[in-house]
Amino acid sequence: MERGSNRLSAHRDEEMKHELQGLLRSGHPTRAEEWHDPEPVADDDPTVAGGPVRPGAGSTTVAAVRLELARSLGRTSFPAGPRELVGVLREQYAPDTLVEPVERLPSDARYANAQELAEAVVRSAAPDA
Repeated sequence: MERGSNRLSAHRDEEMKHELQGLLRSGHPTRAEEWHDPEPVADDDPTVAGGPVRPGAGSTTVAAVRLELARSLGRTSFPAGPRELVGVLREQYAPDTLVEPVERLPSDARYANAQELAEAVVRSAAPDA
């Protein structure tokens, strides 16, 4: 359905879709320079463009770890233990910096969702743990 209030032509609309395609598929900027991105990074965007999230490295938050785990695991992976979750993470080609902390979790533990898993990963990766 065409609305008469569209400011862009159909050609420009298709061009913009093509420019954003890499960003939408990968979930992070695909350009080398931020100024060249078709859609600049917002202040509240998670910091995944700087590399994989490393639990226990610096100021990694539970929310950032949860986001990365949820991207690979999805909702259907839960409830599960670390062994099953590591299998799913490996199938989804998750980075080793995310898989290894899950491998180190107690094997008898069960997690109902990504939030519980992220809290356990961050807690186990903390320097004083």
